[in-house]
Amino acid sequence: MKSIQQFFLTVIVLACTLTSSLLNAAEVTRGAMLANSCAACHGTDGKSPGSIPAIYGKPASYLAKALMDFRDGKRPSTVMGRHAKAYSDEEIKLIADFFTR
Repeated sequence: MKSIQQFFLTVIVLACTLTSSLLNAAEVTRGAMLANSCAACHGTDGKSPGSIPAIYGKPASYLAKALMDFRDGKRPSTVMGRHAKAYSDEEIKLIADFFTR
C-alpha cells in the first residue's frame, strides 16, 4: 500500500514539474512569436544590420517603455507607432523580455 502511495506522489510531483516547464516554454514561444515581426528591421537577435537602431543589449524596461511610448503617441516615429499600436502591455513585456534574454 505504501509503495502505491509513493508511486502516485511521484507521478503528481512529476506532472506538476512538467506542467510548470510547459507553461514557461509557452511564454518564451509567445514572446519569440511576437518579436518575430521586429526581425525584418532590427535583426533576429536585435542587432540591426543597417541604419535601423539596434535593440540588442538594451534593458527590458527601456524597450518596454519605448514600445509603450510609440504605441501611445508619446514618442515620435515613422513606422514604430503603427507597429506598437497593436500590442497590449503584456505583449510588449514579452517582446522586451525576448530581446534581453
